[in-house]
Amino acid sequence: MTSTVPALGTRTAEGSALQAVLLDMDGTLVDTEGFWWDVEVEVFASLGHTLDESWRHVVVGGPMTRSAGFLIEATGADITLDELTVLLNDGFEKRIGRDLPLMPGAGRLLAELYEYEIPTALVSASHRRIIDRVLTSLGAHHFRLTVAGDEVPRTKPHPDPYLAAAAGLGADPARCVVIEDTSTGVAAAEAAGCRVVAVPSVAPIQPAHRRTVVSSLEEIDLTFLHGLMTEMR
Repeated sequence: MTSTVPALGTRTAEGSALQAVLLDMDGTLVDTEGFWWDVEVEVFASLGHTLDESWRHVVVGGPMTRSAGFLIEATGADITLDELTVLLNDGFEKRIGRDLPLMPGAGRLLAELYEYEIPTALVSASHRRIIDRVLTSLGAHHFRLTVAGDEVPRTKPHPDPYLAAAAGLGADPARCVVIEDTSTGVAAAEAAGCRVVAVPSVAPIQPAHRRTVVSSLEEIDLTFLHGLMTEMR
């Protein structure tokens, strides 16, 4: 899918420091972090290996190369990174084809951002083939730009994906709010210089400077987002 990026919406840029909202996908908008782990467990079981539950916190939120590489090394499985990547993506596509639940508040938040013309980007460590499948449930019209993990030189926890999204929307990273669910994604957003709202999905995330932690997307609306920018003035 090719993304088109129109100019910033005038209704949002005027009178507010908020220029754009950049959202993670897995575990933030769609309840799929558990899906990835289930697929990893199934694939490695087929290879004759059992995954330790404690590894789940190691692989969550990271790029495929990192999580898959860790699991190969941890298990000693006789498979290449490229071969495993194909199996994991295939397994995940089958899983989301059966069920793709949205996180509480996700649909309402996306609809509000779209209604008020807030420039919005989907920024994920997942590959393009996965993002395009998920967009059928999220609604591609909600996003002016999408950035996939296999489309940037370095993906999360590096800042590249969020810098690319801000640039594509013509926004200053410092005037973007990023919504993330993992420490890996938070690290990427903060390295890019963005204001961060963390909605932890698997592992706890602590509040910090320019980082607000909430328990659900249901706590986030436009008043909340504009307020974050006002605090920075």
